[in-house]
Amino acid sequence: MVWIMTEQKISAPLGITQDPAKPLKKEGYHHGDLRAGLIEATRRLIEEKGPDGFSVSDACRLAGVSTAAPYKHFKDRTEMMVATVLEGMARHRDNMQTAIAGIPEGSPDRITALGKEYVGFALREPGIFRLKFGGFSDRLDDDRLQQAGEATFTRVLEEVAKCLGETDVTPEVQRRGFMLWSFVHGLSFILHDQKLSKMGGEIDLDFLLSDVARRILS
Repeated sequence: MVWIMTEQKISAPLGITQDPAKPLKKEGYHHGDLRAGLIEATRRLIEEKGPDGFSVSDACRLAGVSTAAPYKHFKDRTEMMVATVLEGMARHRDNMQTAIAGIPEGSPDRITALGKEYVGFALREPGIFRLKFGGFSDRLDDDRLQQAGEATFTRVLEEVAKCLGETDVTPEVQRRGFMLWSFVHGLSFILHDQKLSKMGGEIDLDFLLSDVARRILS
């Protein structure tokens, strides 16, 4: 049986440049602009070099600021990475909400759209996706990351509850929501690591996500 991968037109998130090597504007930073500029530089370096290849001095050079500048907002390298992941997770949640806009509540199509956005995030921002789940030498241990992850999963559970005709997140909603998340999370890593090509397989992503959503929610 031959599976054909649907062409995925996954664009960069709003406000995010796709070229990690292109220098940032060096017009001077003021107040929150310095923090935002350093986070953007951190994001681009993580995508280009991976979490282990990121350094504060590299971020400063890319942002066009002195090596002392980050410490006005961050105590160390780890805190810069945490802030960068938190912003990535916020973009992810916003994109999830945009993905389901216009789809009737209670429809499994909303779950499919959320799954497609989850996979899209992993492919658009692979460095942040890996960093979010500890895919580097030093695991980020910060309660804010745990809270942000729980908020995203709760949003998914709310949609699952609507599909099941529930007004609250019941144990059954949690069970099915966890099944959906486990599948999409695993699929994201498979596609991220291009494991399918190594196994000689291709998939129709839209069909697969829709089929799994309907089976788990039926």
